[in-house]
Amino acid sequence: MSDFRKIDEVLKGPAPHWVGNGFRVKQFFPKDRGESIFERTSPFLLLDYNEPYYFQATPFETGVGPHPHRGFETVTFSLAGKVEHGDNKGNTGVINPGDIQWMTAGSGILHKEYHENEFVKKDRVFHVIQLWVNLPAKDKMTEPNYQAITKDQMGKYSIPEEGGEVIIYAGEAYGVKGPAKTFSPINIYKINLKKGTDFRIQEPEGFNTGFLVIGGEVEINKEATVEFGNFVLFDREDKEIAIQSIEEESEIMVFSGEPLNEPVAAAGPFVMNTREELVEASRDFREGVFGSPIF
Repeated sequence: MSDFRKIDEVLKGPAPHWVGNGFRVKQFFPKDRGESIFERTSPFLLLDYNEPYYFQATPFETGVGPHPHRGFETVTFSLAGKVEHGDNKGNTGVINPGDIQWMTAGSGILHKEYHENEFVKKDRVFHVIQLWVNLPAKDKMTEPNYQAITKDQMGKYSIPEEGGEVIIYAGEAYGVKGPAKTFSPINIYKINLKKGTDFRIQEPEGFNTGFLVIGGEVEINKEATVEFGNFVLFDREDKEIAIQSIEEESEIMVFSGEPLNEPVAAAGPFVMNTREELVEASRDFREGVFGSPIF
């Protein structure tokens, strides 16, 4: 029997598609994986990865215009590039490299996301992740909220012997807490790992745990090689995950959370627990309950 938490599956990203004219993303889940994927990734619903992509300067808005959400949270990680956000609750801001923006859609919100106004005028590399986090049934109709968390607010852990660094966004890792407030137990962090360091990840038993390689190439559990741009999904055993960087430096985004164990009813921008709630969400949006689309 292995001493390590077993790899369930390595998810290779599908062909990229465009969201608006500014986000060229590979959707690791739930795209084309069936509804059973929600059980294996809960509380995470969707993972869109905009790999580093070169955009040419343009005088035009680049991104996606006003659109609704209900029942979950969107988390945007800027790795390279600047994302400008606005919503119809009056929240605005720029997500700079190293920052995250954690938006709780809750009972309903409209928002828009663009390349920042000055950034769009330059030739540029854009590298962004968007994660959707499900809300427990009791919190799905919570008041919409907005957390703008900057690079200097993140939790940080230095890997011994100059082996790299861990940036903690939410939950806790290596005794360091992240700044984001969550509705269910979640650990999200980024590992910058130097070659030659034997590093271990230890997540709670029962948590759905996976990671996305966003730089370099890594060896997992001393047996499997995972390249840049792949997502690894593990089982729920109470065991460590061993990682080593094959290149001089590798980067890994770790997503781990306690499953909600609740039904998921999803349709486009709405994620609820029943079909009836989806119908209600669609009706409320059409009838203006979410607020004005002009902002």
